Amino acid sequence: MPSRTRLIADQLSSFSCRQGESPRYDARTSELVWVDTVAGRVFRGQIRAGALTDVTQYEIGARVGVAVPMAEPSAGWALAVSDGFAHLARDGTVTPLVTGLVTGADQMNDGVCHPDGSFWAGSQAIPRQPRAALFRLGPDGVVTTALDGLTVSNGIDFAADGEALYLVDTLPHRRLERIEVHGATLGDRQVVTEVSGGNPDGLVVDDDGCVWVAVWDGAEVRRYAPTGELLAVVGLPVPRPTAVCFQGGTLIITTASIGLDEPPPGSGHLFAVDTGVTGPPSRPWAGIAR
Repeated sequence: MPSRTRLIADQLSSFSCRQGESPRYDARTSELVWVDTVAGRVFRGQIRAGALTDVTQYEIGARVGVAVPMAEPSAGWALAVSDGFAHLARDGTVTPLVTGLVTGADQMNDGVCHPDGSFWAGSQAIPRQPRAALFRLGPDGVVTTALDGLTVSNGIDFAADGEALYLVDTLPHRRLERIEVHGATLGDRQVVTEVSGGNPDGLVVDDDGCVWVAVWDGAEVRRYAPTGELLAVVGLPVPRPTAVCFQGGTLIITTASIGLDEPPPGSGHLFAVDTGVTGPPSRPWAGIAR
């Protein structure tokens, strides 16, 4: 891909979310799974001929940050929900797994699975203070705090070998970091790049090891090299892209309409763009729903 490629995303969905977030490609069923965080809903659907079809909606009954597939083919999804982790069965049954990780107005946010089958998800502090954290839910169901002192733990993904974590703590620094991973613990932190012109949000690592970051209030998704060099920009007709994932060579982008007095047409919809590179499907959580 040439340096500083400029791409334009096309609208994929026919309906809007207030705060669409955390798209994940579920390779078990070739489905896209995403959430409407503030509405407490999880969606799954198929992408066919550039359109989103066969959409199923689940009411969670709480704010939901992300849904990741379970390892078993029909076992549903693991969720990061308001104060912890939960399991969503395909019939819509929601079962708490871990509660009380966060308290007060604080809430769980974005998350992703490591190649070892653990599920990592962070929290956001409300009001914005550095008391949020990044949690690891192991396949054995045990939760540990991997990183604290965060404010808004947002975009997160691992390098293919699992030895590096890319993380966005959106406020106050608006930067993308790379953190060494040593099993269940984290090591040295390095700033990959400062993100200007908006707030860095969800991210995904492609098969070339580069990082795509959605820029809230920037109307863009940006592709960065691990060195921090800006390689490509995806433009959108809406100001609040929230998160990204790959389905093969197609980048899927969720967006939000929340907080906009007059949301432009398409706000809250899903968008897609062919990038010329590929990315992996969502890694599953290897735990067992109780």
